[in-house]
Amino acid sequence: MSFLFNSYALARPALFSLDAEQAHELTLNALQKAYDCNLTRRLVENRPALPSTLMGLKLRNPVGLAAGLDKNGAHIDALGNLGFGFIEVGTVTPKPQSGNPKPRLFRLPEAHALINRLGFNNDGLDIFLKNVQKSHWRSEGGILGLNIGKNATTPIENAVDDYLIGYHGVYPHADYVTVNISSPNTQNLRALQEASELTDLLSQLQTARKELEDKHQKRVPLVVKIAPDLSAEQVDAIAAVLQRYGVDGVIATNTTLSRDDVTGMPHANETGGLSGPPVHELSLAVIARLRRQLGKEFAIIGVGGILGSQQAREKIGAGANAVQLYTGLIYNGPALITECVQALRDQNLEG
Repeated sequence: MSFLFNSYALARPALFSLDAEQAHELTLNALQKAYDCNLTRRLVENRPALPSTLMGLKLRNPVGLAAGLDKNGAHIDALGNLGFGFIEVGTVTPKPQSGNPKPRLFRLPEAHALINRLGFNNDGLDIFLKNVQKSHWRSEGGILGLNIGKNATTPIENAVDDYLIGYHGVYPHADYVTVNISSPNTQNLRALQEASELTDLLSQLQTARKELEDKHQKRVPLVVKIAPDLSAEQVDAIAAVLQRYGVDGVIATNTTLSRDDVTGMPHANETGGLSGPPVHELSLAVIARLRRQLGKEFAIIGVGGILGSQQAREKIGAGANAVQLYTGLIYNGPALITECVQALRDQNLEG
């Protein structure tokens, strides 16, 4: 495993010399080829372990992959092999879409951050489901979350239709389903976080859920992913709606529109969502507020700005049950996974 981790450290300068999106695709393809050629299969024997339970799901450890890195679910096994306790892929939309014009992904190395305005670029639900069904991650005991969104061309007043299509499609193949209403890169999407809009969305998903539970004879946890740019009153309103409609968990948080911590840096004025360490404190505040409102039992997944073990510990300390990584992986590579699992194991022993 150390070979792979060291290889990433050596490769990073070359990757960072490329366009950010090009480097992203190159890295995923290289990881997939290494996995397919059995060069990384032995890593599975050395996965870091910290058995945990989340929404009734048994995790090998509480450190997961955030949605967005593998939008089409094409690299589930290769990514799972790095040591994650759970994997979330997507966001998938009913129809294929190319996303926003390039360039649309920018590094801010001084802040170890990224700005993206990708816009749910993906190959659509049909291909996504074929990729998910080809993977072996679930059959080998891995936990898989499937993240759904709406197409950019779907009017916001018809957004529920897209979520229902996605929900029906992914339900049989998911260990949990995430409803993404917090990307800043699809016009008006974040309006669905308003209490009245969220009520309408979740009420219809709840009706669909009852039908799907009966049809497939299983209950798949439902999760909502929210933004860091919410007032305390908005967080409270969302928490109330989540509880009212039997939602199982919440992911806090997506990317931020704030630029307070990156002012003056190259690319800081690019439109899109900012991820990485500048999101960490915003995420912590939302997590802590949610925990106060939702009580001890409600599942919270903390994401945003985990660059090392300290941020992972702080997410759990604020009230999260598990964490997800994305931007930290871009800067620090897969060694971050093991580092975070070990830190959380030590935190458990200390607690």
